[in-house]
Amino acid sequence: MKPQKVITVVQATSILVSTIVGVGVLPLPLFAVQAAESGAPFATLIAIGLASVGLVLVTLLGMRFPQSTFVQLSERIIGKWLAAPMSFLIVAFFAVLTALAAREFGTVVVTSVLKNTPIEVTVFVMLLLATLSARADVRSFSYMHMFYLPVVMIPALIIVVLSLKNSNTLYLMPIFGNRRPDFIGGVFTIAALFQGYFIMTNVIPNMRRPEKAMIAGVTGMAIAGGLYLLLVVAVVAVFGSMETLNLLWPTLELAKTTALPANVLERLDAAFLSVWVTAVFTTLLSSYFLTVRTMGELLRLDDHKPFTFFVLPIVFWIAMLPDNVLNLYAVIEIVGRIGLALTIVYPGALLLISALRGVRGENA
Repeated sequence: MKPQKVITVVQATSILVSTIVGVGVLPLPLFAVQAAESGAPFATLIAIGLASVGLVLVTLLGMRFPQSTFVQLSERIIGKWLAAPMSFLIVAFFAVLTALAAREFGTVVVTSVLKNTPIEVTVFVMLLLATLSARADVRSFSYMHMFYLPVVMIPALIIVVLSLKNSNTLYLMPIFGNRRPDFIGGVFTIAALFQGYFIMTNVIPNMRRPEKAMIAGVTGMAIAGGLYLLLVVAVVAVFGSMETLNLLWPTLELAKTTALPANVLERLDAAFLSVWVTAVFTTLLSSYFLTVRTMGELLRLDDHKPFTFFVLPIVFWIAMLPDNVLNLYAVIEIVGRIGLALTIVYPGALLLISALRGVRGENA
């Protein structure tokens, strides 16, 4: 697929932010508290740093080969026979990630809003919406992210700010938290929520000025990471770490306890869920778009559209495999941690090998 060179730095930043901020907004504070109790913000900060390392590696690799897609540059660095299986693993990983995100969306919706609606319906409708939208070209893809970004970010920030009036700073002590047996594992789980940064492998080849990709990447990670960190701080400061451990979706509970000034709206959970649905859509759009485009590149197709509906039943089938919500989150933790090897270690290895071999792309 020939790069279109239509994405600006602002659009690249918007794509990154709206991709990262998605379904993980609801369980993130719980994962952080499970890792470090009152030190949940500290654990989140470490996870953001780990995810930023992966983003920097992916961005540096893309800037080194500004005219090449991830499949093309990996084949150039380590050869087709080694790169093809790894690229297929990436396709499979993001297909599974899309499926799990869609299943999590369906679980939240049928639990909180549409209690009499079969979960299969909500999951399939969201996946179908992502499938139809993923048929767009890169220009339309970037416009969709830019349009929906303010719809997600502004209400989320308003809820966080308003919720702080109920906060108790003592709940955030000690800052580094209590020693937990799976602190490192918890940090990996939180970092896995940021793996949407891999969308930069599709963004950089289509940027008008790929040499500024690092600016877009760092800015996007700072915005998305800042929002996630604020959410964790707000949840822990309002509920405390012990109470948060009893909440399945702490951010949703935070919205329930938040009211607009003068009690214009006494609960913001309904408004928050509508915003969250939009965030889930943009995340699914990016992961599905990444999946089908990478598969198209592997098969040397000029257009990824034929694969959009081919992948849909496979992703839907994977989404329906977990038995219940507890099993779902157990699978999400395992898949997310394994995926870090594909999104951090593998790009880092490619970057190192390309540097040692002195291999660069055109106009790098």
